[in-house]
Amino acid sequence: MERLKILWMTWCGVLAPALAVAQETVAKTHAETGMGYLSAAIAVGASTLGAGLAVAVVGAAAMGAIGEKPELVGRALIFIGLAEGIAIYGLIIALMILQKL
Repeated sequence: MERLKILWMTWCGVLAPALAVAQETVAKTHAETGMGYLSAAIAVGASTLGAGLAVAVVGAAAMGAIGEKPELVGRALIFIGLAEGIAIYGLIIALMILQKL
């Protein structure tokens, strides 16, 4: 239930304003440009949401493992970094989309 609340707040706070901006852009210019902006916003929003959920799960598990075995700090940081990389991939895709506009 808590994840559903987080997902709803993310939709209201991030994706809905991006949709509104994209609709304004569609009214001013061609529909293709507006859809490009919308797709870039969705790429960043969805990848950031996924990265946040991944870091939450991996970070909690990593802290538990480090509490039991302190020598696992290096491995835990690698897994957290891999989870955070998801957001960077979304940003790169958004930049590629915006470059085409």
